[in-house]
Amino acid sequence: MTLSLWLSLLGASTLISFTPGAGAINTMTNSLNSGFRRSMWGILGQQAALLVHVVIVAAGVGLLVSRSPIIFTGIRYAGAAYLVYLGVRLILAKPQSAEEISMGGQEPALKMFTRGLWVNLLNPKAVVFFLAFTPQFIRLDQPALPQYLVFIGTIVVVDILVMWFFFAATAKSFSRFTATERGQRILNLSFGTLFIFVAALLVFIH
Repeated sequence: MTLSLWLSLLGASTLISFTPGAGAINTMTNSLNSGFRRSMWGILGQQAALLVHVVIVAAGVGLLVSRSPIIFTGIRYAGAAYLVYLGVRLILAKPQSAEEISMGGQEPALKMFTRGLWVNLLNPKAVVFFLAFTPQFIRLDQPALPQYLVFIGTIVVVDILVMWFFFAATAKSFSRFTATERGQRILNLSFGTLFIFVAALLVFIH
């Protein structure tokens, strides 16, 4: 991959990562509930999903998904249902006690990783996006593996940096709300509603 092509990839990846979506909301929620550092587990789960999406596209399965209305619609509704589930669970979540808050949250890292994985994985538009996006940066007259490694490596590193140092860090500015039960309810309602809103977009905008 030439330097000019890589710079184009870097710019495109940065813009994509800054676009608000379910991953950003999940990252901010984790940062608020479990702390800035531990929010990385959810971010890593989201990156694992990106790896799966690229592998699916590279294997040609993405073309099948994009051309099959039944498969695409099924995955789309499953993804929307999962986001609604996360939103409702957050809205109904019981506020943490002062002792729990002082301990910085106790959600297991594996649970945060798994949720991040499913948030990004159950998004068929991501497969279609990578199907259209990937060929722009992969040349058929050159070895495929090194190009794919540079491609996914750039996307993952950029997304980690944006998610952690922008979205997770931004959530820290709301930390004063987590000190009270009323503040926690307001935040849970706000972010839970955002999850449901993104689910609605996934269903109705296609």
